[in-house]
Amino acid sequence: MSTTDREAPHTWLSQDAYDRLKAELDELIANRPVIAAEINARREEGDLRENGGYHAAREEQGKQEARIRQLQELLRTARVGEAPATDRVAPGMVVTIRFDDDSDDTETFLLGSREIAATTDLTVYSPESALGKAILGTRAGQTVTYTAPSGADIKVTVVSFHPFG
Repeated sequence: MSTTDREAPHTWLSQDAYDRLKAELDELIANRPVIAAEINARREEGDLRENGGYHAAREEQGKQEARIRQLQELLRTARVGEAPATDRVAPGMVVTIRFDDDSDDTETFLLGSREIAATTDLTVYSPESALGKAILGTRAGQTVTYTAPSGADIKVTVVSFHPFG
């Protein structure tokens, strides 16, 4: 196993995207005392089994904590700047594929995370999705087959790709 195989996967972010996500994280962390105060106030209302406000506040706290963890991990592994030029499909690239069952049907999307694409109308596929895993590391002109969530095998050809942004 090489050193690069052991590295945590990373996401290329523009400085603008990094700053926007960092501001969101800072705001969520700063909001923790507000949520805690809301939970305490609702707890004071009495019987917790029938206290909808308390349960709603706890659910909101759980969602916020999950988002904080997600952002912390994304920012921890982020590489800021321009993605390096490569001759293979990698996360952070806009990819055009052709479905081999219909030679005229193509799709262009961002291979990455929704956080990167907040400023675009592109569809986003995760590198961990079935399609994402199938095309990672491929070159233009290569054909791969992947199994869709429906169980169908789908054959696609990578037409082109370039770094996002």
